[in-house]
Amino acid sequence: QLQACGGGLVQAGGSLRLSCAASGRTFSSYGMGWFRQAPGKEREFVAGISRGGTTYHALSVKGRFTISRDNAKNTVYLQMNSLKPEDTAIYYCAASPTSYSVPSQYAYWGQGTLVTVSS
Repeated sequence: QLQACGGGLVQAGGSLRLSCAASGRTFSSYGMGWFRQAPGKEREFVAGISRGGTTYHALSVKGRFTISRDNAKNTVYLQMNSLKPEDTAIYYCAASPTSYSVPSQYAYWGQGTLVTVSS
């Protein structure tokens, strides 16, 4: 089970940190990912992190967002800086991918947390 939190309303240029807590003792063996979905748009890849800590970031967020994980806390984070109105979306965490950037390749999904960036 994945539980995402940390969303909210922030002004453009601000920061938020999303967290995704996973239950179970095998968290450290999973790759993890963050996706987002804006109204009327398809779910898109934001960032991924392998079980070994290798990270992947979408070009649209590179240099602004950072994915990280704490295996001791069974938690993956998404630090979001320099937020823009176009970052407004529901953000989802997901686990156990066979391909990091493809939503259908993830085995488990959290419920999502809403991020709203005002201009």
